[in-house]
Amino acid sequence: MRSPRRCSRNGCPRQAVATLTYVYNESTAVVGPLAAFAEPHTYDLCEPHARSLTAPRGWEVVRHEGEFEPPPPTTDDLVALAEAVREAARPAPRPLQDDQHHSTAPPAPAPTSRRGHLRVIPPAH
Repeated sequence: MRSPRRCSRNGCPRQAVATLTYVYNESTAVVGPLAAFAEPHTYDLCEPHARSLTAPRGWEVVRHEGEFEPPPPTTDDLVALAEAVREAARPAPRPLQDDQHHSTAPPAPAPTSRRGHLRVIPPAH
């Protein structure tokens, strides 16, 4: 599953639930529900930071009045999680037999697989 977006404020570990956008030509800061995608020139905020945001003198803050809700998981997130669980549950390859230890070929690198935005890396032996 994709990592939840985090608050853009320095040192804040909370999950983002709102997006801050500036409208410079109108001297306005707009705090609304979390945008579907992270965009350049916008800032994701957690609920405490979204509710307490202030703007410079002469600027107006337009703030969403409803509840700020974290986004629900998408179908892609659930499919990626299911694939990662299936991949992790596969049995590990069998260890080499004694007659295979004398091979002069270098060992093959550990396979990795990529599922969407997740990568399954097998444990080191």
